[in-house]
Amino acid sequence: MARFLLRRVLQGILVLWLVTVFVFGLFYIGSGPQAVARRLAGKMATPQTLKLVSDRLLLDRPLWVQYGHFLGLPVAGRPAGGLLEGNLGYSFYHGQSVNSVLAAAFPITLSLVLGAAVLWVIMGVLSGILSAVRARSFSDRMFTGLALFFYSMPTFVLGLLFLLVFYYEFTIHGIAAFPGSGFTPFTESPFEWFRGLILPWFTLALVSAATYTRLTRGSMLDVMGEDYIRTARAKGLSERRVIFRHSLRAALTPVVTQFGLDVGILLGGAVVTEQVFGMPGLGFTAVQAITQDDLPVIIGVVIVAAAAVVVANIVVDAFYAVLDPRVRLH
Repeated sequence: MARFLLRRVLQGILVLWLVTVFVFGLFYIGSGPQAVARRLAGKMATPQTLKLVSDRLLLDRPLWVQYGHFLGLPVAGRPAGGLLEGNLGYSFYHGQSVNSVLAAAFPITLSLVLGAAVLWVIMGVLSGILSAVRARSFSDRMFTGLALFFYSMPTFVLGLLFLLVFYYEFTIHGIAAFPGSGFTPFTESPFEWFRGLILPWFTLALVSAATYTRLTRGSMLDVMGEDYIRTARAKGLSERRVIFRHSLRAALTPVVTQFGLDVGILLGGAVVTEQVFGMPGLGFTAVQAITQDDLPVIIGVVIVAAAAVVVANIVVDAFYAVLDPRVRLH
């Protein structure tokens, strides 16, 4: 187990290094130091700002020196400090470090994704279990139909429908149940934090739960036909124990894989949901950075998103052996 985790961590580090190479090549290699400085500082940057950017990022040096400085290696007489120490750069548009910009946005995205993840796992897995246990019944057809319906619905359409019904219609009838947009920090008011996240949570959860319903149902049907399930029933184990202790545990492997991918990707920015509900999380920040041509923030979001996906996949792989005893990690 320890060797497996070490190997996966090293593979994750390799992936992140390749991401930094790609990002550096995409944004830093241009037609000259002035062109790169212009791209990084923004279209409205003054000549003084361009010179500052060029000097700070060593854009007049060879590419390998620039990349070493980008990573945070001690090159060209500069001390170490950069990506290797968690420094994502400086946003000349905002006049502050990229770390500060993303630190303000990440808790919002984290609140949105973790809350929605709990909902979509509960709804998706439970409906998938009921569909598999009662295959071809009315409940199976109903859950499968609902899964197909929400799977086919764009997130922004469901979000706008929720706002129309639960915000606009409720408000004009004197019921201020949900806020229309924005985010209240948990430390400021736990109740307002919860109230403001209910609609975004269900918007994201209902669309995502459909995938988990289909995955759980299909995997459960495959597992329930295995010999060891029939043996468990023949030994007189209760149906509940057979379903939850033996069938579900083995059937959750693809569900956990999907969960790791979804959480990792969404932690990099739930762009559509945050835009619809006006939540200034990572996705909202990324869209603003693209609009403002704020490349340092874009680079920071890309690296954070890549790190989230890598970490999520490592955690998922570690859970495989716990969920399914047939899996052996070498």
